[in-house]
Amino acid sequence: MSKHLLLCFLFFLSFSQLLLSSCFSFSNSTRLCPHGQALALFQFKQSFSIKSFSSRHCDEYGGSTSYPKTEYWKEGSDCCSWDGVTCDLVTGHVIELDLSCSWLSGTIPSNSTLFCFPHLQSLNLAFNYFFGTSVLDGFGRFSSLTHLNLSASGFSGLISPKIAHLSNLVSLDLSLGMGIEYALQRFEFTLNDFDSLVQNLTKLQKLHLSGISISSVFPNSLLNRSSLISLDLSNCGLHGRFPDHDIHLPKLQLLCLWGNYYLSGNCPRFSENNSLVDLVLQSTNFSGELPTSMGNLKSLQTLDLSNCQFSGSIPASLGNLKSLQTLHLSYCQFLGSIPASLENLTQITTLNLRWNHFSGKIPNVFHNLRNLNFLYLAGNYLSGQIPPSIGNLTNLHYLDVSQNQLEGAIPSPENENGFSSLSYVRLGYNLFNGTIPSWLYTLPSLVELDLSHNKLIGHIGEFQFDSLEMIDLSMNELHGSIPTSIFELVNLSSLNLFSNNLSGVPETSVHSNSMLPKIQILDLSHNNISGIFSWNVGKDTLRYLNLSYNSIIGFEMHPWSSMETLDLHSNLLQGPFPTPPNSTYFFSVSHNKLSGEISPLICKASSMQILDISHNNLSGMLPHCLGNFSKDLSVLNLRRNQFHGTIPQTFLKGNSTRTLDFNGNQLEGLVPRSLIICRELEVLDLGNNKINDTFPHWLGALPKLQVLVLRSNHFHGHIGFSKIKSPFMSLRIIDLAHNDFEGDLPEMYLRSLKAVMNINEGNMTREYMGRYYYHNHVMMMRKLPYYQDSIMVTIKGSEIKFEKILNTFTTIDLSCNKFQGKIPECIGNLNSLRGLNLSHNYLTGHIPLSFRNLNVLESLDLSSNKLSGRIPQELTSLTFLEVLNLSQNHLTGFIPRGNQFETFENDSYYGNQGLCGFPLSKRCTADEVLESSQEIETEFESGFDWKIILMGYGCGLVIGFSLGCLIFLSGKPEWFVSIIDKNIHKKIVRNKRSTHGRGTQRS
Repeated sequence: MSKHLLLCFLFFLSFSQLLLSSCFSFSNSTRLCPHGQALALFQFKQSFSIKSFSSRHCDEYGGSTSYPKTEYWKEGSDCCSWDGVTCDLVTGHVIELDLSCSWLSGTIPSNSTLFCFPHLQSLNLAFNYFFGTSVLDGFGRFSSLTHLNLSASGFSGLISPKIAHLSNLVSLDLSLGMGIEYALQRFEFTLNDFDSLVQNLTKLQKLHLSGISISSVFPNSLLNRSSLISLDLSNCGLHGRFPDHDIHLPKLQLLCLWGNYYLSGNCPRFSENNSLVDLVLQSTNFSGELPTSMGNLKSLQTLDLSNCQFSGSIPASLGNLKSLQTLHLSYCQFLGSIPASLENLTQITTLNLRWNHFSGKIPNVFHNLRNLNFLYLAGNYLSGQIPPSIGNLTNLHYLDVSQNQLEGAIPSPENENGFSSLSYVRLGYNLFNGTIPSWLYTLPSLVELDLSHNKLIGHIGEFQFDSLEMIDLSMNELHGSIPTSIFELVNLSSLNLFSNNLSGVPETSVHSNSMLPKIQILDLSHNNISGIFSWNVGKDTLRYLNLSYNSIIGFEMHPWSSMETLDLHSNLLQGPFPTPPNSTYFFSVSHNKLSGEISPLICKASSMQILDISHNNLSGMLPHCLGNFSKDLSVLNLRRNQFHGTIPQTFLKGNSTRTLDFNGNQLEGLVPRSLIICRELEVLDLGNNKINDTFPHWLGALPKLQVLVLRSNHFHGHIGFSKIKSPFMSLRIIDLAHNDFEGDLPEMYLRSLKAVMNINEGNMTREYMGRYYYHNHVMMMRKLPYYQDSIMVTIKGSEIKFEKILNTFTTIDLSCNKFQGKIPECIGNLNSLRGLNLSHNYLTGHIPLSFRNLNVLESLDLSSNKLSGRIPQELTSLTFLEVLNLSQNHLTGFIPRGNQFETFENDSYYGNQGLCGFPLSKRCTADEVLESSQEIETEFESGFDWKIILMGYGCGLVIGFSLGCLIFLSGKPEWFVSIIDKNIHKKIVRNKRSTHGRGTQRS
């Protein structure tokens, strides 16, 4: 027994010594990683620079705080203790490397020491900046890898197909980042690579490839992976049709397919046994109605179906999603009423139903939605009033019900804390009436207030807090003065009060020079503001100032360093010309009472695009620099002033000039030959000046010239011919009236007006000529038609101003010159011509028959010429003709009847002694009728074959002779004889009267 105990004791002692030795050895192995791996890690660290910029998206999208992990790596120390490094507890080999959000910046070459870790199981390099690095073959060496995350790190190019060999992968994330630098770089899968990846990686639980260019149909086999938990294939270029069968993936929590614009299908259906938390189909081509089975997604927290083709009504079963926090159904085609079952979504924080076709009243469902932060119902057809339960939403941050048909007064909250968290209020483009409620002035965190385009009345109240950044009360019926509290809003960047009845003098004596220090947009146009405007606001920030359509008599220009748009037109401004800041690119003071000369300082505004100083009393000579001070100048409008001297002679090469309007001044001299370099020129209006020159035929080389107005000058001579092969090919509005041009009408130019021929208006977008620009209106980009070309057209002797020029409008006015000869037949080729005026010349010959081809002609004036012959009957086919003036010519014969000719009055034919018939009181004689019928017969005969006529004549002769024989063989028919006798008697009497009449005229 004692021996047995002794043996047991010795065994226990030896076993304990062995155990202690093993523990000691194991403890030593955890302190040091293999020297080669430590060296490889340190070399990998030294291949990058450290820049915080590289991981700046980590905090927002990565879910952690970025910091430079490798900065704490010390050479010679145990690499297993380094930040981001995990080693095997037994062997010491590096098995996990997490350098996400580590500020790394640089590239990873194919021989990088990163690929010296064959035992690596997890690699995370997300949210760094390896810009231009491709996913190399080296990543395929990590045969033990289960987790690989290279997302948001700037990788680009083709992904190595060896990634598909990592058969142990459980999680693969290669998603692109959110910044613009990532959007410019795209991973790229070939179709075979993606298929093999899906087939080989059978253990995947997480697959995130967002932003990678796959360009494949959706891989149906993915929906057979019962282990799949998270699938993100957003913005991958997927196409084809998503499977219609039910999805049986009990572990799937995330399905994200947004941004695959050509991926279609119905809304996915999931079995009742599901764990889905997030379903995102935004910006795909999914369509159809939502199934009632959506209510089975009991764990769903995010449902985003926005910007798809879904339609129909929202199923009431959506109210069963008790866990739902975010619901986005915007920019679809849903219709019907908003279901009342939404009141069951007690966890919801974001409800977005904007830009659909919902109608009816907003349901009173908000009593239970205490967590709601964002409510978007804009862009629907909702009517009625805002339900009172919205006033209980104490956590509501953003309220947008704009662009509906809501009416009534803006409601007040039901309790003191209602709306207390509101920062954004958008109620614009509705039918709200009454006054602005007082609670809107007292919201402590209000940032944006938009009540525009309603029917609000009363005064604007005093704002109590200075958190506001944007106020839009435009297009209402508000009156009174602008409240002083607005000038104390130190964060205000946009103030829109245009189109109201605000009045008074804008006093500034109580305000400091630093009021509204952040203002960028200020629009007070279309009000009744008077006096002198001298607000010194936004010295360094103001970009847009619009005071047009008021009664302001004076304007104090301040040195705004950021000014871009300054609009003062249609006021009562007096005194000298106000020179805009040098940064200005749009400046209009048109329709005022300014006098004096233009200062040459205007030419310092080297970024000017639109300069409109028309309709003033400005005088003097134009600064020589006016044609070349800005390469970006698109519009220069000096119309209706009293400028004299010559037109600026120099224009910059490569300029952007599109409109030059000098009409209505006293300019003289020649047309500047330097205009030939204005290759973008579309409108040139030199009318109503004293220019003394011959026709500027060289303008025919300008490829975009559409409008040419030279009327009421001293142009003279023959228009002649051009050496240019096809001159004026884009010209569609020509006005050379009231000059001294002579000779024949310019047939060569008339033949080359391609822009007036064969216009297919059905395939055209009807637009007005004008200068468009994009104006950053704080929260959105608006495309504004801020300058529109206009033109004066003479119709029946009266000038009519077209405030806007439609891109289909065409007209030719060569009236009041000394043209002679015949009207060219080629004018009939201008079958898209709307107006033609050749009056007050010395034209002879007939009205061309080709005019019948002018199918859309609305106005024709050939008056006061020497035209002869008849009015062609074919002109009655011009069914658009509204104005016709053929007076004071030598036309003869009957006036055609039919269609528009039934509407013209006597003055259309006055002064043509040889005309007769309706509407003139002069009746046509029998000879005139006979001659006209003979003309018709001649035309009729010219259109038929004589063989056919002779055949008909022969047949008629035989049949007539046979009938005659039968009649007279049966005796003398009394009825036939009586008809013959009467006709003979009438013919004798008529011949006597006709002879008597001609004899009287001779005497």
